[in-house]
Amino acid sequence: MNIAFFLLPKSDVVSVTLDSTLRQTLERMEYHRYTAVPIIDKTGVYVGTVTEGDLLWYMKNSKGQVTFENASRFLLKDIPLRVDNKPVSIDEDMEDLINLAKVQNFVPVVDDMNRFIGIVRRSQIIEYCEKFVSRSEIAPGQ
Repeated sequence: MNIAFFLLPKSDVVSVTLDSTLRQTLERMEYHRYTAVPIIDKTGVYVGTVTEGDLLWYMKNSKGQVTFENASRFLLKDIPLRVDNKPVSIDEDMEDLINLAKVQNFVPVVDDMNRFIGIVRRSQIIEYCEKFVSRSEIAPGQ
């Protein structure tokens, strides 16, 4: 099995850039109902993943300086990321993908230049595995 089989391509993935504002990021996540999105730099390189928690902790720790009303003044590149969502190379083994998917809702996929090419959702892997479990179950009475 190849990682590309599970790939949701970059063109279908909601992402943000380091120059996105806090408000843009919040609104994008709310609109798409996501709790985390990949961050891509200007050259297409995967930088990390921002979560709702990252944004909320940043606002909380600002001691009232950051509000939703002024959130467009703060850039994503200045917000610390609490979790390091590791990417997988498109050429890596499925075992590497599965190991990352155990602890990440989605796994960013990069090429050999670390350019973002898409994601693999954990739910896709689980659904695929479910098909094998269903096929291998012994029918009642056998």
